[in-house]
Amino acid sequence: MKRGPIKCGNCGHQASVTAGTIFHRSHLPLRTWFRAMWWVTNQKQGISALGLQRLLGLGSYETAWACLQKLRRAMLRPGRDRLTGKVEVDETYVGGVEPGGGRRHLGNKALVAVAAQVDGEGIGRIRLRRIPDASARSLHAFVKEAVEPGSTVITDGWEGYEGLQGLKYKHKLRVISGSGKTASTLLPRVHRVASLLKRWLLGTHQGGVSREQLDYYLDEFTFRFNRRTSGHRGKLFYRLAEQAVAIDPVPFPELVATERHNI
Repeated sequence: MKRGPIKCGNCGHQASVTAGTIFHRSHLPLRTWFRAMWWVTNQKQGISALGLQRLLGLGSYETAWACLQKLRRAMLRPGRDRLTGKVEVDETYVGGVEPGGGRRHLGNKALVAVAAQVDGEGIGRIRLRRIPDASARSLHAFVKEAVEPGSTVITDGWEGYEGLQGLKYKHKLRVISGSGKTASTLLPRVHRVASLLKRWLLGTHQGGVSREQLDYYLDEFTFRFNRRTSGHRGKLFYRLAEQAVAIDPVPFPELVATERHNI
């Protein structure tokens, strides 16, 4: 490939082949980016910035960190299909346990909404999103974003889920209180996903995830989980590359501005 900008023969306008993509104005060669994408998609549990720095031989941790953050932003496909059929929905906390306040007490933790599609006895596709609280407004917004209308939404008896039928969903309650069963028994799929998410954050990333960056880690976990049965790792690389050229550039100052407080 010829180096330098591409010039239009008619108007003389010059543009880089990477303009308008996450590679825009990057000091890393595209070959290094492709190596990073290959490692990211071929490591079953993902990879940390420190691990990527070592694998690529980068001289700066910040460069590896920025590379991963940009790739995570490419893992959310614009216009992706919503979940259909029967879908379990619940919330979970990320960031440790705090005493008092009840099960939905937020404190200094992050609240993550989880939707898991029922696939026989197993789990189909999932959706994850950080939400500000467990109010009806927040939960309804998540359900509308994650689940196709007409689907059956299965939840516990929390009042925040009331009114889903008015949003064109079939709402099936599984009330924990008085049932003699645990939440993980009544809503096994979302609790399994939540457990795997926390294990992944603590294992691969040592829990070092800021509240402001959490959404992008959730996108990475979703990207990996929904493609967990793929036998062709090259296809994951292709999908990530395809999405990387379809999203807008993210300047480094914008990445740093959202890296503040760990959860």
